[in-house]
Amino acid sequence: MFIDFPVVDAKMEGLDQVVLPKMVKIRQLYDDSRIENVTAHLFGELEAKLEKRERFDGRRICLTAGSRGIPHYGDIMKTIVLWLKKQGAEPFIIPSMGSHAGATAEGQAEMLAAYGITEEAMGVPVLSSMETVQVGCLEDGMPVYCDRYAYESDGIVIINKIKPHTSFKGDYESGLLKMMAIGLAKHKGAAQVHMKGYENFHWLIPKIGEVCLKTEPIVFGVGIVQNAYDDICHLEVMEKDQIKERDRALLQMAKGRMARFKFSQTDVLIIDEIGKNIGGAGFDPNVVARRDRRYPGALISQNIFVRGLTRETHHNASGIGTIEVTTLKCVRDIDWAVTWTNMMTANFLPGCRIPCFARNDREALRWAIRTCTGIRYDDARVVRIKDTMHLYEIEVSQNLAQELEKSKEIEILSEPYDIVFDEEGYIID
Repeated sequence: MFIDFPVVDAKMEGLDQVVLPKMVKIRQLYDDSRIENVTAHLFGELEAKLEKRERFDGRRICLTAGSRGIPHYGDIMKTIVLWLKKQGAEPFIIPSMGSHAGATAEGQAEMLAAYGITEEAMGVPVLSSMETVQVGCLEDGMPVYCDRYAYESDGIVIINKIKPHTSFKGDYESGLLKMMAIGLAKHKGAAQVHMKGYENFHWLIPKIGEVCLKTEPIVFGVGIVQNAYDDICHLEVMEKDQIKERDRALLQMAKGRMARFKFSQTDVLIIDEIGKNIGGAGFDPNVVARRDRRYPGALISQNIFVRGLTRETHHNASGIGTIEVTTLKCVRDIDWAVTWTNMMTANFLPGCRIPCFARNDREALRWAIRTCTGIRYDDARVVRIKDTMHLYEIEVSQNLAQELEKSKEIEILSEPYDIVFDEEGYIID
C-alpha cells in the first residue's frame, strides 16, 4: 500500500540562519584482509570439512536463503548447489526470512530474485511458502516452528551471514541460530519469538536453536563474516554438532571486523539509503546511534536525514520511524503494508512511524540543521554516507575534516566543495 502524501508547507523560524556547509570526501581505513576467490574457498571448505560424510545420493537437501545482502550471494548458493549435486543430492532453496517481504511467499521469492537467486540461475527449485510445522516447544510451552518444505526434506543446510544484531546483545545475535529460530520459522515463528521482546532474545535464540538442532534434519552450516569494506573475510563450513559453538565464535570475529566511524559525534547525519538488506532496522544501530538505542562506539548525531530506500528492500522502510527527517519522494516510495507487517511482527511499532518529510533534499537538510540545539547554524557538522555497510569513503563537512586531517586512520581525498542540487532540490550524486 503506497500513499500519495501531500507537500507540507511547514513554517520554521530561524531557517534563514542556516548555511549549508562545504563537504570534503574522506577515506576511513580498516583491516582490508579478505577472501580473494570466494567460490574456490567455499568449495575447498565443503570438500575438506565434509569429506568423511556419506554421499547424499537421492536425498532432497534444502538450502536456506535470507534477506540480508551478502557479497557474491548468488555465487555462494550456486557453489553449494553444485557441490550437493556432485554428491548425488537433489537440492532446492527456500527463503528463510521470517516476516520480511510482506510476510508473503511471493514477496520473499521476489526478494531472493533481487539477489540473483532464482530457479533459472541456480538450476534448482526455489520453493517459497509461509506454511510451517511445529517441531517442538520450550519449557514454558512456547512452540517452535520450521518451514514445512525444509522440515519434510532429507536435510537442511543453514546458510547465513553472522553479524551483531541491531536490537539486542548476547552470545548469539544475527547468525545461524537466529536463522533457525526466526528466519526458518517464517511469519508464524518470527511473531512468536518477537512477542517475547528483544530483552529476552539473548536466551531465547540459543534455546530455540537447540530445539531446532535436535528436531530438524539439519546436516551442516555455512557461516559468513564480512569486513568493514563489505567484503567476505571469513567463510566456514561446519558440521551440525559444531554450529552452536562456531556461531558464537564467529560473532566475536564479526564484531571485531565491522566498520565503525573514526570519530564519535556529529550534528547531522545524511544516510542515502536504508533497507532490510542493510539491517533489520534499515540501518545498523551498532554503527549509528538512535535516540532509543545507543551502543558503545556508534556515531552520535542530533538529527538523521534519510534520503531514500534501497532497491533490494522492496519498499520496506522498517526503521524509518526512528529517524528525524526524510523527503516526500521517500515516503511516497514506501509500501506501508509491508513495513507495518514487519514492524508489527517485530513488536516495534515506533519503527514504522512517519517522520517529518520535506519537499526535497535541500529542504530536509536545512530542517535537520535548524532543529539541532546548541550549534551555530552556519557551522554545522554534517556527515553523509551511502548506508551503514559502506563507511570507507564518506563525506564530511569542512569543519569536521579539519578536525580529522591529522588522524592516521583517515585520508583526505578532496578539497572542500558545495553540495550540488538538481532543479527539484535533490542532491546530485
